[in-house]
Amino acid sequence: MASPRVETDARPALVNKRVLLVGAAVTLPLIGLLLMSLGRDPHKVDSPLIGQKAPGFLLTPVGGGAPVSLESLRGRPVVLNFWATWCVPCYEEHPVLNQAARAMAGEAHFFGVIYEDEEAKVQGFLKKQGSAYPSLLDDTGKTAIAYGVYGVPETYFVSPEGVIVEKYVGPLTPNAITALVAKAKGR
Repeated sequence: MASPRVETDARPALVNKRVLLVGAAVTLPLIGLLLMSLGRDPHKVDSPLIGQKAPGFLLTPVGGGAPVSLESLRGRPVVLNFWATWCVPCYEEHPVLNQAARAMAGEAHFFGVIYEDEEAKVQGFLKKQGSAYPSLLDDTGKTAIAYGVYGVPETYFVSPEGVIVEKYVGPLTPNAITALVAKAKGR
């Protein structure tokens, strides 16, 4: 009696090889991108504005008062921090900015720029948390657009001549502020 002939189908092995090749073609480039990003500072976001003249603005301080223009701030570095009351990292960095503004009074100008928030909420926040520097209202959002702000907090460091020397994304640390103000001074 002859043993029954068992036929094997080669298709499953071929399908498995195709799945493996497609998976590798998708996965390997993603792994390559991940490896290229290792070691990058997540707070350092390249901006096409670095090395360029900072966009001008004329903004009213929270609570009223004379409008502030960037042009009027020439002669000292400017720390321009975009923030909002609904932003948890902004809340966390606020004391750090206050401390730095007090420590560097007369050495650098510090300003907050309100990003997509309401003046009444900002006034309540500042009354409760205090502030060592003025916050300015960007009611139309044009200043944030001009600076390329895509989220908060974002801070720009401007030289005494009005050139953007650095952009920092995320909550600032005391050491970062000190180093970036020094960089804005050209040191």
